[in-house]
Amino acid sequence: MSDTSTGKVVVNRVMSLDGFIAGPGHTMDWIFEHMTSATFPEVMAATGAMLIGRGTYEVGKRMSAENTGYDGGAQFVLTHRPPDEPDPEVTFLTCDIEEAVARAHRAAGDKNLEILGADVAAQCLQRGLVDEILVYVLPVLLGDGVRFAPPGLHRIDLEPLGNVQAGGVTMLRFRVRT
Repeated sequence: MSDTSTGKVVVNRVMSLDGFIAGPGHTMDWIFEHMTSATFPEVMAATGAMLIGRGTYEVGKRMSAENTGYDGGAQFVLTHRPPDEPDPEVTFLTCDIEEAVARAHRAAGDKNLEILGADVAAQCLQRGLVDEILVYVLPVLLGDGVRFAPPGLHRIDLEPLGNVQAGGVTMLRFRVRT
């Protein structure tokens, strides 16, 4: 990336063992049965900003009353339709994916930019904008829902960097090969 930030661009995903990042109806409450922001505090400490898809933002808003927050720094939401009522804690972006990543990456400073949301992550991966992928594999089979990778994502080779287990959750870390 041609950016002055020193942090990485990291796709961050929680996944069921059968490959879903959200259950039927985009449900994600099953995640908090197995992990919280305290499960891997080093990830949150390394994150300076988040770029989130609109769908993930909406699911997160619905769930926020039930669960503890995740302080990943400045929040940017990429959308075609910003909400009528702005959220003072979020910057809504309507630009292309490259500009959105660059802007959020600058805001992250020397920390990582975390990419959340299936569509935004796929766009970033397709355009070679991602340095690493973190996957938290949870001990649950959902059977249906939103897949880790959407149809049409081309082959992307990864280099394993390591794995860590905390309770029933296994975190896998990969570098995206260029």
